[in-house]
Amino acid sequence: MNTLVIYTHPNHQSLSFALFQEVLRGCKENAKIDEVRVLDLYEEGFNPILIFNENKRRRDMHADPNLAVYREQLMWADKIVFIYPIWWGRPPAMLLGYIDQMFASGFAYREKGGLLPEGLLKGKSVVCISSMKGPALYPLLWLNNAHKILMRKALFSFVGIKKVKFFEFGSMESPRGRQKEKLNKIYRYFKTLRT
Repeated sequence: MNTLVIYTHPNHQSLSFALFQEVLRGCKENAKIDEVRVLDLYEEGFNPILIFNENKRRRDMHADPNLAVYREQLMWADKIVFIYPIWWGRPPAMLLGYIDQMFASGFAYREKGGLLPEGLLKGKSVVCISSMKGPALYPLLWLNNAHKILMRKALFSFVGIKKVKFFEFGSMESPRGRQKEKLNKIYRYFKTLRT
């Protein structure tokens, strides 16, 4: 299983980074995982800003040579792991900018004249690991699960990815946030992951 880990947090002293380290540790100890590649969007200096003009058109984004390495990573991966904080009820703008550019028509999906397009990333699976300052039930009770709906239905299902697992950890800045327990949960999940 080829695993692409996409880490999105500007601070390597953060809890998100600790979760990232546990993902890597678990993957390293899992014989079912052949290879792990890492994309740290902030460290990479990924430009999340969309630019469209007379020379750069949205319909050509799937073939943008500046994004070729990122397209190759996504095609290579059997499993894609996203690690990010929840800010204002959604992933960081850096990650959303990556999604806007990478999950483009002609690469991630193809229009076929019907109500929904054909997803071109079928057979892949995704794990989303997010953390937030607010309580764990905040997204469900206050935001009607907007984050999960955005990721599962508006993105992954649209491009053909049906298998999506969420770890959404709340109260992560609280002394009673059980951070070590949650870190260990992530480590164990990736250590024992089979598909």
